[in-house]
Amino acid sequence: MRLKKIILENIRSYEYQEIEFGEGSILLSGDIGSGKTSILLGIEFALFGLQPGQRGSSLLRNQAQEGRIILELKLENKEIIIERTLTRGKTITQNYCAITIDGERKEMSVSELKNKILELLNYPSEFSKKQNLLYKFTVYTPQEEMKQIILEDPETRINTLRHVFGIDKYKKILENISILTLKLREEKRIKEALISNLEQDKIELSIKEKELENKQNSSDLFEKELLNKQEIRGKLQDEKQEVSKKIEEKTRFQQEIEKTKILISSKNESAIDNLKLIEQIKKQIKELQNFKFDESEILKIEKELVFFAEEKEKLEKKKLEIASKIFSLNSKNEEIEKISHGISNLKICPTCLQDVDAIYKANVLNKLHSDNFKNNQEIEKFEAEKKVFIEKLLELGAQISLKNKKLQERNIAKIRYQEVNEKQKRLEDAEKLKISLERDIEILSGQINLLKSSVFDLSKFDLIFEHKQKEFEEASKQERLIEIKVAETKREIEVFSKQVKETKEKLRKTEDIKKQLEKIVGIEGWLSKEFYSVIFQIEKNVMIRLKADFSKLFAEWFYVLVPGFFNATLDDDFTPIIEQHDYEIDYAYLSGGERTAIALAYRLALNQVINSLVSKIKTRDLVILDEPTDGFSEQQLDKMRDVLQELNVKQLIIVSHEQKIEGFVENVVRLKKEGGISKKENKENAKS
Repeated sequence: MRLKKIILENIRSYEYQEIEFGEGSILLSGDIGSGKTSILLGIEFALFGLQPGQRGSSLLRNQAQEGRIILELKLENKEIIIERTLTRGKTITQNYCAITIDGERKEMSVSELKNKILELLNYPSEFSKKQNLLYKFTVYTPQEEMKQIILEDPETRINTLRHVFGIDKYKKILENISILTLKLREEKRIKEALISNLEQDKIELSIKEKELENKQNSSDLFEKELLNKQEIRGKLQDEKQEVSKKIEEKTRFQQEIEKTKILISSKNESAIDNLKLIEQIKKQIKELQNFKFDESEILKIEKELVFFAEEKEKLEKKKLEIASKIFSLNSKNEEIEKISHGISNLKICPTCLQDVDAIYKANVLNKLHSDNFKNNQEIEKFEAEKKVFIEKLLELGAQISLKNKKLQERNIAKIRYQEVNEKQKRLEDAEKLKISLERDIEILSGQINLLKSSVFDLSKFDLIFEHKQKEFEEASKQERLIEIKVAETKREIEVFSKQVKETKEKLRKTEDIKKQLEKIVGIEGWLSKEFYSVIFQIEKNVMIRLKADFSKLFAEWFYVLVPGFFNATLDDDFTPIIEQHDYEIDYAYLSGGERTAIALAYRLALNQVINSLVSKIKTRDLVILDEPTDGFSEQQLDKMRDVLQELNVKQLIIVSHEQKIEGFVENVVRLKKEGGISKKENKENAKS
């Protein structure tokens, strides 16, 4: 990976600044506080975002609402641009991220961009949720942080290095082995408790199976007895049904007797009614035979009625003519009344329009009154005639009514006379019916006697049925008792079968648990005795090799920086040990330059060890050193030339305020701060 350019906008002391990075060694030069370290923090933020525990306020310029960092880099053959922003709200947050790879831009979330960068840098995936220790210990670690690592307690330091080396997995494996072993032992105790009653359960199963066998044998006996009881009950039921049929037959005979009695009663009533009818018909015949009938009398009355009808019709016509004349005269009188009334009130003639003379009016009125009088006389005359005709009509009507009555009586007599033959026939039929009814009554009486005899013969079956009924009820009772015993036994068998099945299933599960226990015991023994030892030995061997390589590289870098009368090595906790004339010198008694040399040597050795372990990471050709010469003497500063040459990386970025370092590098970027704002000086010097 090679850095090409970074743009800082409202980041720490920068308002806006673009800084380009060339290949080879680059020095970020400037006074203390000029903004050199801000560039390194900007590079780290662009790559990985805010680190755990890091606040946005440590990067966003005071009073600025938004800050931005754009980092351009080249990774293998890919041109990459990374952009991140910080926004001030209630808190300072990362609200925008984007990455452009070979011109293809894509916006991402903070975590997505971090995972993408780790993927591009080929960092192990387990670093996605951890601090960027791999980047810190291979690319950029502030010198003071490296001194702090050296001064950490041994356990913290070695755990940190395990993580950086990527071998903390061995410790994690050992811890997991211990946890798993404890869990296996706990599981072992649980399963031992679960199988503790295995033998007792087997004994109980044997007892339950024996009891189940006894119950099944009892059930077979009860079922046989039940079949026997059912046969007895069935036989009794058949016998009872046969007797019941006889009783039903007796009942039918009794019903037939009652029906026959009713029929005889009905026949007797019919015979009595028939006798009465015979007497009545004989009497009627006698009366009809004594009655004399004359046909000519009927003809005479009919002729008289015809004459009376013709006379009545003539009188009706004359009465109608007189009524018509009376109506006509009354109409004329009404007309005279209207005219008289009109003339009495008339004063002017409607024709000639002259006054009407009173004498003339009187003459006309007299004439009208005279006509009216004559008409009334005629009406009285006609009314008298009409009255006469009405009286004649009434008299004639009375005579016609009387004649009709006589004619009706003669016709009735004729009809009655004609009924004699019919009565004779009815009498003969009644006599025949009398004989038939007497014969039927005699037959039905004989049938009743036969039925009573049969009923008497069948009465003995009542006692037989009662006896059979008792036997049947007792047999049914015995059958029900056996059925109850069979049902109870079957329920007991079902319960015992279920218990046996459950016990067998419990034993099967217990046997499975026993097998699992044996497996757990084997696994627990293998983990605690064999696997643990193997992993422990692997970790030990890896740590020994790492410690040897680390110690050798640390000594080599330290000898470059410090005169040869010091002996430098690392102990088993990777703590630097400095000896002089075979005496160990406490870190607190070393000079500032010597402490810086230890930290720088430790840093460079760590870089090489990690790059050799994780050989595929894409940051192995980039190293950033922040104030690596703090407290160095002039002689030690001169040694930095050798250090930089031996590093042999494609891009080296150094932050230092030591002017002498400018002569050791290929490119210099000078920074200054004016009015609280950091800026890059326009002039850049290159090593000649």
